[in-house]
Amino acid sequence: MIERVTELRAHLDAVRGRGATVGFVPTMGAFHDGHRSLMRAARAAHDTVVVSLFVNPLQFGPTEDLDRYPKDLEGDLAAAAAEGVDVVFAPPVEEMYPGFPTPPLTTVSVAGLTGGLCGSSRPGHFDGVATVVAKLFSIVGPCTAYFGKKDAQQLAVVRRMAADLCLPVEIVGCPMVREADGLAMSSRNRNLSPAEREAATVIYRGLHSGADVVIGGERDAGKLRRVVANVLTTEPLVRLEYAEVVAADSLEPLEELTGDVLVAVAAKVGDVRLIDNMTIRVDARGAVVDLGAIVAPTVEGLCAAR
Repeated sequence: MIERVTELRAHLDAVRGRGATVGFVPTMGAFHDGHRSLMRAARAAHDTVVVSLFVNPLQFGPTEDLDRYPKDLEGDLAAAAAEGVDVVFAPPVEEMYPGFPTPPLTTVSVAGLTGGLCGSSRPGHFDGVATVVAKLFSIVGPCTAYFGKKDAQQLAVVRRMAADLCLPVEIVGCPMVREADGLAMSSRNRNLSPAEREAATVIYRGLHSGADVVIGGERDAGKLRRVVANVLTTEPLVRLEYAEVVAADSLEPLEELTGDVLVAVAAKVGDVRLIDNMTIRVDARGAVVDLGAIVAPTVEGLCAAR
C-alpha cells in the first residue's frame, strides 16, 4: 500500500520507464464484486494495476452519508491482493487536500452534464467527483482508467472532463454487476437492514418492467418513465427520487426513444440512497437492452464497450 503522492508517482514513472502499461481503478473502497470485476478487467489488459482507495469528502453534501460510508481497509487490501492488484493507493485526506477541512481553491466543474439526474438533488457533488478524479489522473499519469457503468452520470462527466482537459487517460466503462436477485452491487448496500435489502429489489423490477415494454415496441419516453416509476412506488420502504429517460451521451431528456438511451433511477431505501440504470440502443431493427451482469461476470468480453 502507498499513501504518498510522491511515492506513487515515482513508482509509476519507473514502471512506464520499463515500457509497462498501467491500468487504474479509482474507488472509495468497501469492495464488492463490481469493484473486483474492474480490477480483473485492468489485470487482463495491463502490466501494472493500481487501485485507489479514497473516500472523497468533496463529493458529499453536509447532510449526506460521509460519516456512514462503509470502510474496510483490511478486507479491501485482501480483495485487491486476490485480484492481482500491484499497488493500492490509499492516501489520507490531508495528502489529497492539504489544509483540509479548508476546501481547495481550485476545483473542476463540468457544465452541461451535471445539472440533472443526481446533480439536481446533490449540488456540488459532481464538482467534487471531477476534482478528485482529475487529481488522481494527474498523480497516476498516463493510464487506462476503469469505471463501472452503474454510475452512468459520473462516467459521462469523467469522460468529458478527461477529453476537455486533454488528459493522457483512456476511459473504459465496464458493465455494472448485480446480485442474484438483480440488486445493483453498491458499497452502500451494507447499510441496508434485512427488510430494506429485500425492498430494494423493486428497483431492478422497475427497470426490468421498463425493458419489457420497450422490447414490446414502446417508443414513448414518457410512458417508459411512468412504467418504471409506477413499479417503484409500490414498495412502501422505497422513496423514488427520480426515474428519467435521457440521451446516453448528452444526458438530455428525451420524448422519443431513439439511438442510445439511458434510463436512470435514484431512490432512498430507508436512509440509504441507491442508484441504478439500464441502457437501450434503439434503431430501425428494434431495441437492445443492457441491464448489466447478474453476479460477477467473467473477464472474457468484459468492458468491450468503451
